[in-house]
Amino acid sequence: MKLFHIIAGLLSLGAGGLAFYALKGGTLHRKSGMIFVYAMLVMAGSGAVLAILKAEKLNAVMGVLTIYLVTTALLTVRRRARVINWIDLGAMLVAVLVGGYEINLGFGALHSPTGKIDGLPPAPAFVFGTVALLAALGDLRMMLAGGLQGVQRIARHLWRMGAAMFIATGSFFLGQAKVFPEQVRIIPLLVIPVLAVLLTLLYWLVRVLILKRVPHRVS
Repeated sequence: MKLFHIIAGLLSLGAGGLAFYALKGGTLHRKSGMIFVYAMLVMAGSGAVLAILKAEKLNAVMGVLTIYLVTTALLTVRRRARVINWIDLGAMLVAVLVGGYEINLGFGALHSPTGKIDGLPPAPAFVFGTVALLAALGDLRMMLAGGLQGVQRIARHLWRMGAAMFIATGSFFLGQAKVFPEQVRIIPLLVIPVLAVLLTLLYWLVRVLILKRVPHRVS
């Protein structure tokens, strides 16, 4: 399973990079985006199982969060605008549970003798727990509004895919820094791809939400 996890991770980074920087709505974006989705589901799912087997609570729940983000991002553009169903309610409940659990892990780490959870400081648990709860709030707003269309629909797709890409990039370049040769195992160097994903996501959100430059097709 570990081999599938590694292969899927590498594939998701390559396909995600293409989808992220390609013209939104174009053929390259759509095809690489679907490869990214499938690879991310395999990577996150296998990663969650491996984390459970190792009793790594934070990594396990991060896998669930990644699956949630990718799935809801895809559903946003794969169905007609202003359409909601029971899947949205189920997804929101998953996000609430994930967010609440991660924040609980963070507080648990603060009160533990080591001050850590799975060898990590509590900050990631608080950050991604908050992301999950904000995503759940977005789900609730979407359902109350009867669905999304236009700019809001595209922005929802972009930020959720971007957040999943950020998690994958951070997990690979920073979480697995020890697998890199010692010559390039330099944190300021390894953080560059992670920051590049974050900055690209911010660029697209500004372009869509503020400048109103919306691609004709996003899928």
